[in-house]
Amino acid sequence: MGIVQSQRMAIIDLGSNTARLVVMNAIPGFSYHQQDEIREVVRLRQGMSKKGLSREAIGRALATLRLFKRFCDSTQVDIILPTATSAVREAANGPAFIEQVRREVGLDLRILSGEQEASYGVLGALNEVAFTQGFVVDIGGGSAQISEVRDRRFFAGVSLTLGTLALTEGFIRNDPIKPAEFEAVQAEIGRQLDSVTWLGKGSGPLIGLGGAIRNLAKIEAARQAYPLNTLHGFTLRRASLEQTIELLRRLPLTERQAIPGLRTDRADIILPGALVIRAIMERLKVNELTVSANGLREGVFFEHFWQHFAYPVIPDVRRFSVLNMARTYSYQKAHANHVRYLARRIFEQLIPLHGYGMAERELLDAASLLHDIGTIISYQDHHKHSQTLIVNAGLPGFTSRETALIALLTRFHRKGKPEPLEFAPLLKDGDNILLTRLSAILRLAEYLERGRNATVDDVSVTWGDDYLRLTLIADEYPAVEVWDAQRSALPLVEMAFGRRALLDSVAAPSAWRDNVTA
Repeated sequence: MGIVQSQRMAIIDLGSNTARLVVMNAIPGFSYHQQDEIREVVRLRQGMSKKGLSREAIGRALATLRLFKRFCDSTQVDIILPTATSAVREAANGPAFIEQVRREVGLDLRILSGEQEASYGVLGALNEVAFTQGFVVDIGGGSAQISEVRDRRFFAGVSLTLGTLALTEGFIRNDPIKPAEFEAVQAEIGRQLDSVTWLGKGSGPLIGLGGAIRNLAKIEAARQAYPLNTLHGFTLRRASLEQTIELLRRLPLTERQAIPGLRTDRADIILPGALVIRAIMERLKVNELTVSANGLREGVFFEHFWQHFAYPVIPDVRRFSVLNMARTYSYQKAHANHVRYLARRIFEQLIPLHGYGMAERELLDAASLLHDIGTIISYQDHHKHSQTLIVNAGLPGFTSRETALIALLTRFHRKGKPEPLEFAPLLKDGDNILLTRLSAILRLAEYLERGRNATVDDVSVTWGDDYLRLTLIADEYPAVEVWDAQRSALPLVEMAFGRRALLDSVAAPSAWRDNVTA
């Protein structure tokens, strides 16, 4: 059966502060990647009164939605999924605005309820972060959604008027914020959180998503010169959040706009968002938050992408993450799978020497599948290109350290002495030797599949105090593989395991075999 044709899907998220259009290229259930994004600050909630959305805000929203619709039409998007959240949901003239958009723009905006908004955020997070139970917080401009996850499903959720723009307009009049205003914001946050009776009664990690949280994470990433170009797996710690809060509280707007990592158009409203996160951390008694780059928009997308599932969440985020990247960059499936097989066989037989387990084997598996994806850019230096693609796209489900190690393994799968490079701050004690040993195994497996035709069926590994013997199982003498492995892989194997490395083959000519001694 052939693969279903790819679709271009556009998700429009009309939020209280920002409107976003995200375009995904997807083969449902197989692979996807983001192709485009347009972001526009609309400030839809600004000037909102009992009568509803202001005329100026409606004008900004209509202009932005017309732009989005024209873009979708001109780029031949197949499916448009437009949504609106708290500002439209709460506005007295929200239904009239929806009708005006339908009539004048040609988009049928779907107003999400508070619970729907929370559940879509959870769908986005569950398809990116590998966790079974815990809490998810999504802070937008108008509202904050807090959800509980149990057994990898949305269990309960609530939407509170704790958005960055809503709190700023409701309580802050001075720049920088006055102490009384600061206390008033905190009191309002506490009052609303008190209504969430189940908050803090469950267990598990805290996952954060939404523009405010991502921007706070970017501030900390800039502060520590974070070497990955993605927030997948980034950990925002409470200590760093406290440091940011003090900066935002003390500095005037012009100086806040110059804070590295902070978007200038969020500098006037970001502080309340930081206070909401801190308050939730206090109630959950946690000191860190894992950032999900996915959120509501991706949740809406995954509802379609995984529509053949009873619940649209992938059971194994990490495994699909690797496969999705491999498929997106047109990996050579047969070659990559055989490299993975040979690498795994070598790894498992060497367990008495290296002592690693399933966690390390998973990193090796991932690097085996992704080691050649850089060839989509160029064969020349494709090992460097593979690293670049992983570092820039990220690997949902994996931690920052794990992503760095996988990227480094692909970087050194062909040549060079493995070293942490700029990713050293993400690694822990013992990772240097781990990198060297896994790189040696991957490089050996790569060169034993040098002909890309699975000539080497299997490898048998034995060793003594001063030697490591690799016997290749093949139907015919693997001349190309032996030649290249000896010159390109064995030196690193010897360095990694402290033994002289020897290659043998059950299909070797007797003259060649007689020259190989232990």
